[in-house]
Amino acid sequence: MPRPPSAMRHHILDSALRLFAEHGFKGTSLQDIAAEAHCSKASLLYHFAGKDAILTELLTPPAEGLSALREELAPLEGGRAVEPAVTGYIALAMRFHLEVKIIFAELPDMLSHPVLAVIPEAVDQLADALAGRSRKPRARAMAQMVIGGVAVTVAADVGVEPDTLRTELVQGALRTLGHPTS
Repeated sequence: MPRPPSAMRHHILDSALRLFAEHGFKGTSLQDIAAEAHCSKASLLYHFAGKDAILTELLTPPAEGLSALREELAPLEGGRAVEPAVTGYIALAMRFHLEVKIIFAELPDMLSHPVLAVIPEAVDQLADALAGRSRKPRARAMAQMVIGGVAVTVAADVGVEPDTLRTELVQGALRTLGHPTS
């Protein structure tokens, strides 16, 4: 059963996020997290039932964000879905760039995690919106390229200031999708 939020709980989550992103979920032990968080393993286990519980708490906000984006895009038709899909996806990917890195590092295992069960359907719906609801192979392929390219870029440490990165990702995605840029 999760404990109420506390400063130590947040510190443990921040430490785990950094370690999972740097060493992978499998490559990080509870002792590593406790050491990084400057607490005992017993204190860590007071706040979380185990490493999987920490991962679940870290991955829940991005999964919820992807679900919310899917709901926002659902009523948009055709080309009107493209720009909101691009900007929404890039904002989400940048906000959760470390979580994206964790997911990509161990993709098959991560996609079987219960909190991420939303991803396959949500990504299909995001691709549909990015493609402007088109069924043409080129539009579908370009949509998948944008999804993958944005995820890989935000998971990497490209050394670009966030506002510049966001602008370049949006413009590049819109160009890739054959959509006018401003």
